[in-house]
Amino acid sequence: MPALLDTSVLIGGREDPNDEVAISVVLLTELHFGVLVAADDEVRALRLRRLAMIEESFEPLPFEAAASRECGRLHAAVLQRGGGPRRRAFDLAIAATANVHGVPLLTLNASDFKLIEDLVDVRVP
Repeated sequence: MPALLDTSVLIGGREDPNDEVAISVVLLTELHFGVLVAADDEVRALRLRRLAMIEESFEPLPFEAAASRECGRLHAAVLQRGGGPRRRAFDLAIAATANVHGVPLLTLNASDFKLIEDLVDVRVP
C-alpha cells in the first residue's frame, strides 16, 4: 500500500484507480457520521449510497493501539503549536493511521496539516 486516502480525496474522486491505496476505518466513521447528520433525506440517501460503494470497494485499515498512541502524539503537537486538535479529530486519526503504516497521507486539504507537516507525510494527488 503506497498511500492512505483521506476523506477529501475519496469523496472528491481524485485518487487514481490504478494506484494501490487504502483507507482507514476512521474514514468510514467520518462518513457514517456524515450520513447521520445529513440536512435532508436526499443528501442522506446520496451519502448512504456513496458509503455503501466505499465499504464494498475497500478493506479499511484498523485503528488499533499503535494508531491511538500516534493520534495522541499528533493531537498534543497540534495543541502545543497553537492549533485546535478537536476540530480535526478525524483528520488526525487518519494521519496517525498513515504514520503507523509508514505511508503518505493523500489529501486535498494539505493546509489542515500545516502545523504538523514535519510529523506527517502529507501529499496532494
